[in-house]
Amino acid sequence: MARKATPPTAIQPKVYLDEGQLRRGIERLQQRIADLDAFDLNTMQGSTSPELKTLERSIEDTLERCFGTNTTASIRYNEAHNLHYRPTIWVSGMPDPDYKGITEKKISHAKASLEQAINALNTDLEDLEGGVPLSVPLRSNSKGGFPRVFLVHGHDEAVRETVARFIERLDIEVIILHEQANGGRTIIEKIEHHSEVGMAVVLLTPDDVGSKVGAKLEPRVRQNVLLELGYFIGALGRNKVCALKSGDMDIPTDFAGVVWTPMSGDWKAALARELKSAGYEIDWNKVMS
Repeated sequence: MARKATPPTAIQPKVYLDEGQLRRGIERLQQRIADLDAFDLNTMQGSTSPELKTLERSIEDTLERCFGTNTTASIRYNEAHNLHYRPTIWVSGMPDPDYKGITEKKISHAKASLEQAINALNTDLEDLEGGVPLSVPLRSNSKGGFPRVFLVHGHDEAVRETVARFIERLDIEVIILHEQANGGRTIIEKIEHHSEVGMAVVLLTPDDVGSKVGAKLEPRVRQNVLLELGYFIGALGRNKVCALKSGDMDIPTDFAGVVWTPMSGDWKAALARELKSAGYEIDWNKVMS
């Protein structure tokens, strides 16, 4: 009989820390790096030692305090508390692996992972000192704990501002990528950093032109918009992505399963219904005003 698949565990929202918690988290992570430096490989008997087990638990506990359990960030740093080597295949008579050498490499990787975690907390601390409150969401609107909406847009600034101001009028924070501090991150890292939202609203506007080889050029959506559309479908699910289509343009057939809401007629009410379905509390008086 086939084994029943275990459903994946839902990713939890980002943990918000105040200034004191961020500083304590950085200090604790630095202490875990010092603990790794101080670990004596000679205490190992085979693949493990009591000290190595204690160190794994200590690192895991510190990361949970800083980033929560099963959040995007905590998963990113899982390698830091995975210090044991467990061979997947073992044949009798094979020589023992070089456990000390392997563990030494794992410790080196764990230290690098913890350094990345420290950099992430330092970035949050810089944002906080720059006036961006990270201890709690700016607005507590969504029942699911996600008070923010990520707005994906192309070059049509008029459409972007119209939609952004409407969402803000509903007391929901709008995340627009180019308005966020880089913090030394690449574009995709910035998207990941700000992707813990309850919904992504994607604006499909005819900003580029393109065609098959030899065919007539036709208006199309910018490629970065399609990339981010696909990212949020994967990260949030199709029911948490609302695409607003303004104008006529070519859209890849791969996205044929996505429902577009035309920016004509009563698009504000349609968007508000999607937000409500995603768990946001909607004041319909503000929608209709």
